[in-house]
Amino acid sequence: MPHHPYFLLRIICGADRFYIDSTLILLEHQLQARDKYPEIQVIKEYSQLPLVEYYPAQPNQVFMNMLVNAIDALQDSNKTRFIGNSQIEKSNYLLPTIRIRTEVIDRKWVAISIADNASGMNEKVRARLFDPFFTTKPVGKGTALGLSISYQIIVEKHGGQIGCISALGQGTEFVIKIPVKAKNG
Repeated sequence: MPHHPYFLLRIICGADRFYIDSTLILLEHQLQARDKYPEIQVIKEYSQLPLVEYYPAQPNQVFMNMLVNAIDALQDSNKTRFIGNSQIEKSNYLLPTIRIRTEVIDRKWVAISIADNASGMNEKVRARLFDPFFTTKPVGKGTALGLSISYQIIVEKHGGQIGCISALGQGTEFVIKIPVKAKNG
């Protein structure tokens, strides 16, 4: 990443929470119960993170893409939880949940994971997730660029890593790893 201090935003300790939480505020309506969709529960497990550098606004874009995909997956999974107009008893399934976790991996890396308990995906889909214009969504829903752009932001612009762990019936977890930068005077 080229050094242009006025283009960098340094995230120190709890500031990463600001980006994640501000993105959740923008998505609040989609997380609330509506029509045939129950409320989506969000579990936050934030750790104190060391200095990490980002280009401004780009963390929000990555978090937005990941969270919108999780919400869409949970809503699609929820369609099978209804029979006609009647909802299956809540005790018969897990409440739709997104878990967001931040942690220090070691002195050189921090991780942010966003996981859902939706229906997951098969290996064929998972292998293409970061391809531009690949989507499993219906025509007209989304741009099919969100995960591709997220990959570019994390890997190409920030020297990080992004991966996905998923299996059918077991949900999906995206893990974003960002290198810790030495503090510049």
